Amino acid sequence: MKIAIAQLNYIIGDFEGNTSKMLKSVEVAKNQGADIVAFSELATCGYPPRDFLEFDDFIRRADESVEKLKQASRDIAIIVGTPTVNPVIEGKDLYNSVLFLYEGEEKFRQHKTLLPTYDIFDEYRYFEPASEWGVVEFKGKKIALNICEDLWNIGNENPLYTINPMDEVIKYDPDLIINVSASPFDYNQAKKRLHVLKANVDRYKIPLFYINHIGAQTELIFDGGSVVMSPNGKIFNEMTYFKEEIKTFDLDEVMKNTRSVEQPKDKMALIHDALVLGIKDYFGKLGFKKAIIGLSGGLDSALTTVLATEALGNENVFVLMMPSQFSSKHSITDSIDLADNLGIDYEIIKIEDIYTEFIEKLKPIFKDKPFNVAEENIQARTRGTLLMGVSNKFGHILLNTTNKSEMAVGYGTLYGDLAGGLSVIADIYKTEAYQLAEYINRDDQIIPCHIINKPPSAELRPNQYDSDSLPDYDILDKVLYEYIEKRQGPKELVAMGFDEKLVKRVLRLVNMNEFKRYQTAPVLRVSEKAFGVGRRVPIVARYLS
Repeated sequence: MKIAIAQLNYIIGDFEGNTSKMLKSVEVAKNQGADIVAFSELATCGYPPRDFLEFDDFIRRADESVEKLKQASRDIAIIVGTPTVNPVIEGKDLYNSVLFLYEGEEKFRQHKTLLPTYDIFDEYRYFEPASEWGVVEFKGKKIALNICEDLWNIGNENPLYTINPMDEVIKYDPDLIINVSASPFDYNQAKKRLHVLKANVDRYKIPLFYINHIGAQTELIFDGGSVVMSPNGKIFNEMTYFKEEIKTFDLDEVMKNTRSVEQPKDKMALIHDALVLGIKDYFGKLGFKKAIIGLSGGLDSALTTVLATEALGNENVFVLMMPSQFSSKHSITDSIDLADNLGIDYEIIKIEDIYTEFIEKLKPIFKDKPFNVAEENIQARTRGTLLMGVSNKFGHILLNTTNKSEMAVGYGTLYGDLAGGLSVIADIYKTEAYQLAEYINRDDQIIPCHIINKPPSAELRPNQYDSDSLPDYDILDKVLYEYIEKRQGPKELVAMGFDEKLVKRVLRLVNMNEFKRYQTAPVLRVSEKAFGVGRRVPIVARYLS
């Protein structure tokens, strides 16, 4: 038996496009001699469809996609994930299902049992869990079909769940497992995924075929990396990361395999590739081509510009340099050097006269009050207004350049530097931004060294540095990581050795600036806990205040 894995990039709600892509993949699989071609979780509609699932028309169109796939299954079996209607009155209206289609008919369906409702997942909002399990027999083999999370409770050890679906299915003595998934990327997920898959194979002693999505859906990025694992726990094949691929595997060869083939998983390489794909798909799936960025001469805007250029091409990236009287000479020369290195177009608009006009108009209200954050924010908002003006005039999408450290503590101006349609690097801390710059410059100096080496500064007042108002990033990022990713409270952080006053100050900054994050563009998710849909805390609260 030969099994083809179709690792594809879907668009949520694009039933015609998704179905056409799958039908073309069926023909490719046939040409490769496959007996089965497997697509991923909710492949008909894309993942995650969220509240689109509440529209009857959305489900009807998913069903129409399945009917077209049935017609293509005359001489090859097709495995596909799709939402299906729950025929009984009790429970949720839908199931998250995987179907086995052959000879123009649906031969078997298995519903998802374990419905993740944590971090970015909210599946129990829509789906009823499975209560029955079985196998499908095909060409002399019994196949266990399951969906993503149903493999993530090996030995019933996951405290989120009370059942292990594979323990129920194994009673039917399956010969292999085919799992269809939509497993979002974070920089640790690929390693965790392999660990979970190996634990299943070690427990059940049968080969496993694991099919994952690739592509970005707004803030969520899917990395692919579909896996074929032999019954001895060896990785027979780990498919390409961040790219579409269709590959056919001979089950006999998988059974006899004695070696492991695993791709390298360098953190910065993964983050880099994920962010490039995130930008590319955000623009491509929305039908936009060109990005505009405010290039300041700092590291964060430089990183965002490089990533956008890789994703969209240098002809589709335009930058504005907007120096004020507080900007250093290097800020402009460094920005020009970067733009020249990338071959992108730029314009320089000096904002001192615009800023001065604002201050003159506000003088009767400001009176003799000393210079403070108000004057700083006027500069940031002036730049934001200019960027959005160009964005509106030419149909460019403005990219937000804020990093996670700044986003966490509110070191950014609403309607100023926090403006934009997509927050590109807001899930990487400042210390990680330096590591990413080093990765980008691994073969050639794309980002000028002075941008990387100079002390970070917003340049909104004379001789300003980030360290004037924030702890050093080496310390700040450690506190933020423990609080945000690891959910450690003040007592735990002090017990780790962090200064108590520092902890209280940092946590207060994070919590009091939640209102800014609610109004900021979607954040491309590359960590286990990104700002956005995966981290939900109230704006108005007194915890840790």
